[in-house]
Amino acid sequence: MQHTMPKCPDGHRAKRIAGFLVIALGILVAGLWMFPHFWYTGGGRSANPVWLVEGTNVAGWTYRGVPIAESAERMLVADRTVSGEFSNAESDREIRVFSSKRYSEKPNDIGLFVHTPDRCWTQGGWQLEPATPDFVELEVHGLRMVLERRIFVAGTQRELVYFGGMVGGQPLPYRLDYNLSVGMKYAMRRKSVASATHGTDLRFIDTRFWRSLWDSFVTRSQMLGPKQFIRISTSLVGAEVEEADRLLQSFLARWLDLGDFQAELKAWAGGRF
Repeated sequence: MQHTMPKCPDGHRAKRIAGFLVIALGILVAGLWMFPHFWYTGGGRSANPVWLVEGTNVAGWTYRGVPIAESAERMLVADRTVSGEFSNAESDREIRVFSSKRYSEKPNDIGLFVHTPDRCWTQGGWQLEPATPDFVELEVHGLRMVLERRIFVAGTQRELVYFGGMVGGQPLPYRLDYNLSVGMKYAMRRKSVASATHGTDLRFIDTRFWRSLWDSFVTRSQMLGPKQFIRISTSLVGAEVEEADRLLQSFLARWLDLGDFQAELKAWAGGRF
């Protein structure tokens, strides 16, 4: 006599399928959670992590601190911010400097690199003047840095601006240009009263805005961690752009010095500043 195995009731089979799905989903979630720790390893970069430390004593120049507008300070939510201006009486020249540091990630705060001048300056009324190149590669105390290069205009004032960033004590391997085309479009559309497209809408539909995520992925470079944003600028008079470029590029290494990454983190954690 041939015996047949009893079939599982449909209810029991459904429970088994549901159990497998729960386990698979748990494995998927765990994998997604651990993936950044495995993938974003710094891309094999061997340099020791450092901070760029802001100085105030530059030979031939006089420094004064410049308060940041309360709204800008609240938007950045930085742990440490330096804002000031160097002046040179002999050349009647001024250089504006800005540095902000975020020592710990705050999930509910806006990213330190989100509000670049391409975004906040244009929203503040400045116009972006087309300029080439739109980035420069410089070496600051042995660190190879890619800095965005812009010319902003407000009325009769023209300002040459460099800005860039560090994350995890290393220069960013990708550019902070994701707001560039958005800033240009936003500045243009400010002139059109009929336009209902806002800066946020433009960012979501702009491909350059999302490219930094891909650049970070392919270089296996972390986007999270202690960050530093720097900006340096000077006014332009007439067609002296090349002279202003030389001034900013030479001044960077005079204003900034290398600092101990871990020591500064410990000092901040210990409440020593």
